[in-house]
Amino acid sequence: MTHSEWLPELWMAIPFLGLLAAIAILPLVAHGFWHKLRNQAIVSLLLALPILMVYGKYAPRLLVEQIRDYLSFVILLSSLYTVAGGIHIAGSLKSTPAANTLLLGAGAILSNFIGTTGASMVLIRPLLHANDHRRHHAHLPIFFIFLVSNIGGALTPLGDPPLFLGFLNGVPFFWTLRLFPVWITATVTLLVIFYFTDRAILIRDKTSHKALEPHEPLKLKGKRNFFCFAMILGAMFLPLPYREGVMITAAVISVWITPKSYHDANAFSHLPMLEVAIIFLGIFITMVPALQLLRQYGGELGVSHPWQFFWATGGFSSFLDNAPTYMTFGALAQGLHLGGPYWGIPEKLLMAISASAVFFGATTYIGNAPNFMVRSIAQHRGWKMPSFFGYMAWSGAILLPLFLLITLIFFR
Repeated sequence: MTHSEWLPELWMAIPFLGLLAAIAILPLVAHGFWHKLRNQAIVSLLLALPILMVYGKYAPRLLVEQIRDYLSFVILLSSLYTVAGGIHIAGSLKSTPAANTLLLGAGAILSNFIGTTGASMVLIRPLLHANDHRRHHAHLPIFFIFLVSNIGGALTPLGDPPLFLGFLNGVPFFWTLRLFPVWITATVTLLVIFYFTDRAILIRDKTSHKALEPHEPLKLKGKRNFFCFAMILGAMFLPLPYREGVMITAAVISVWITPKSYHDANAFSHLPMLEVAIIFLGIFITMVPALQLLRQYGGELGVSHPWQFFWATGGFSSFLDNAPTYMTFGALAQGLHLGGPYWGIPEKLLMAISASAVFFGATTYIGNAPNFMVRSIAQHRGWKMPSFFGYMAWSGAILLPLFLLITLIFFR
């Protein structure tokens, strides 16, 4: 039997499911344990070890290809994260519903160029600083997570990790622009809801009008880093390994040209990125047999229509990481053997999977990496953020009706 004919057994999907469960549950029930990078590495390694041993013997080529995709994935995220950390917005914005709405809208657009992680890192601190004085302000980071950390980044492979994985697997770079009607519907709807919510809360807040004025003029520092962003964007069109080489070079240049004071002002640290790299190494290794099994038997699971893929992909993206969820349901769609212009999937199914993986990442704190980062930054500034289930109450009341509307319009 050749390696190309070899198929995994069902038990080989258990490490993948176990790692996803650990990512979802351990931060809630064993935060002290999970918070340490060493423990995350141990859990990832222990669960990945059986797959490394089996595939190292029976299908080493698949393992090498998966690790190659992992390296491309992590290098993109790391370069965007590093360059974004060198941009600092000094001063303060006006604390008005219009100004806050404008910032969220700008962030939703910016997410497509520097990623949801990069845009979140650049813009969350100015938003918090402008509204520090308000008594009721927890809704601001919540809508920020909705728009900037998730839904905004649906138009380019730079925007959100699932779309970049699709790009690595043959989806053209500009194909994601086909999601624009879905994106604009979700973004505009959320901005309108946010404006009237913020306006109502501000009126109830009874904050003095003097406090609403900006304390100091805005100033964008670290503008030279936009050259580094341009390098990363241009690198997307280069083949492996030149693409990754240019991205690494852009990150190195960013660190070299950015004054330490800008990094200090942003409280920049590589620890969040190290956590992502450790966890995703385990994910990329353990999901190899799960992807193979779905490609082989996906047609037997009964998920075949665009609306089913939209909600099934979204359900997993809400509680598990949206990047492997995208890959998993992409493999399931391939298992239907329906054909299609890209990735062997009908375009409507690919649109449903892509939009869902990005959008539903906003429904919980653990749906996408920037969510917890934004929550942590807000709490560090003394903001009282909703609990895990409190946040879900907000997202359930606002996002689920929106996603139902999107289903009726685009994916029936």
